[in-house]
Amino acid sequence: MNLGGERVSKKKILLRIDPELHEVIRRMAEGDMRSVNGQIEFLLKKSITEQRGE
Repeated sequence: MNLGGERVSKKKILLRIDPELHEVIRRMAEGDMRSVNGQIEFLLKKSITEQRGE
């Protein structure tokens, strides 16, 4: 897993989420100048880093 910011090819997945959760993520993404996909990836990386204690 690359958490360092290097450019790598990305795996495509289908994600089904609650519409209300999507809206919250969309607003967060807008505030951070990211796409919804970019925001989800950012949040996942952040969560993994925190879980690992890094």
